[in-house]
Amino acid sequence: MNLKIRLIIMNFLEFAVWGAYLTCMGNYLGKAGMGGEIAWFYAIQGIVSIFMPTLMGIIADKFIQPQKMLGICHLLAGVAMIALFSMGASAAEPNKAMFITIYTLSVAFYMPTLALSNTTAFTIMKDNGMDTVKDFPPIRVFGTIGFIATMWFVNCATLDNGSFFFTLAENANKFQYTHYQFLVSGILSVVLFAYCFTLPQCKLVKKESQSLAETMGLSAFKLFKSKKMAMFFIFSMMLGMSLQVTNGYATPFLTHFKGMAEYANTFAANNATMLVSLSQISEALCILLIPFFLKRYGIKVVMLIAMFAWVFRFGFFGLGNPAMPGVILFVLSCVVYGVAFDFFNVSGAMFVDNECDPNVKASAQGLFMLMTNGLGATIGTLAAGAVINNFCQWEGDYLVGDWQTPWFIFAGFALAVAVSFWVLFKYKHNPDAMQKKVDEQQEKVEKILED
Repeated sequence: MNLKIRLIIMNFLEFAVWGAYLTCMGNYLGKAGMGGEIAWFYAIQGIVSIFMPTLMGIIADKFIQPQKMLGICHLLAGVAMIALFSMGASAAEPNKAMFITIYTLSVAFYMPTLALSNTTAFTIMKDNGMDTVKDFPPIRVFGTIGFIATMWFVNCATLDNGSFFFTLAENANKFQYTHYQFLVSGILSVVLFAYCFTLPQCKLVKKESQSLAETMGLSAFKLFKSKKMAMFFIFSMMLGMSLQVTNGYATPFLTHFKGMAEYANTFAANNATMLVSLSQISEALCILLIPFFLKRYGIKVVMLIAMFAWVFRFGFFGLGNPAMPGVILFVLSCVVYGVAFDFFNVSGAMFVDNECDPNVKASAQGLFMLMTNGLGATIGTLAAGAVINNFCQWEGDYLVGDWQTPWFIFAGFALAVAVSFWVLFKYKHNPDAMQKKVDEQQEKVEKILED
């Protein structure tokens, strides 16, 4: 089989595993008596991201080939997901402590695979003479396609009286509302485990000895000595607080409209997971805009655009409803998500790469991820959960209450971060300094368009 196709399959499965439950898990948790802990389920992903990717990366660097380590992690994560399905099948409200424990084990072994899959792909591509800059983006985009594919699958798949079928109409047994979403994730994860052991070998490379601080990436913290970089990382953490809010609460929010007679039969209320998938579609497309905006406006403006996009992301949710014309605001919220996510994560990573010395670039990228997807996402998700639980409560299958106020609070927070960043972050755009990075990004864009 063509090597690119093999890596496409790997990336498709890697993110299909995640897409099966990430955006719709909240609906099941509410029905299973764990609605008050939704924020913790998403915060756990941030907590384990602080240390598990580093630990698994060290093992993959020194002891186990990365493609095998990727497979082993998926086996453990997948078995845990299937265990969650079994718990959901045996009781309408599973033991909360045991359920959270097993879920934690699953994501603790899944989160490192995001980095391990990249390591595996890059190593295989380099070993076979491929250009990672030109050849990887068209491969990686199938990861987003995989994520969207399983979102659509669990949105439409249902089991009624032993019969399996797909529907867009109202159905209480759609996988997006039930424990079957974990089964889909678990099966795909086990399939990827087996597939990883068919991939080409990634030989371990003996590296120079490093101190524990260097190995753990702690040397990057010296970047805080620079006021510019310190401000950048602090604001990255603050903006990172928005990252998981809609992953955790967008589908419970959209689904609660099913409890209102005037909205009960609307497409948006009954297909929340599919509607939210527009966010991932937008994310895949908006990355193509980054080279132009970075070259023309620079990192500060691009980051500001991302921050204001988060304002609109939350604000549109607060103003919309599932009926026409209100549903248009929900669609717009999903469209601006691509700008909010990509302009922050991708351009931020490019800024770090451009500003840091070569000897700390890898550690600096790890620090960027720690501040955003680790600390920022964890703090933000728990804070958002506290706000929503204050204004809303579960009644049967729906999380009902004053949803508008939380969305406006989140929008106000994003606006405050944007204004503060505008005033406090001092950075003069230098087109020449960014040109090399922009050219590299443009090559990726052209390759995607050619394919």
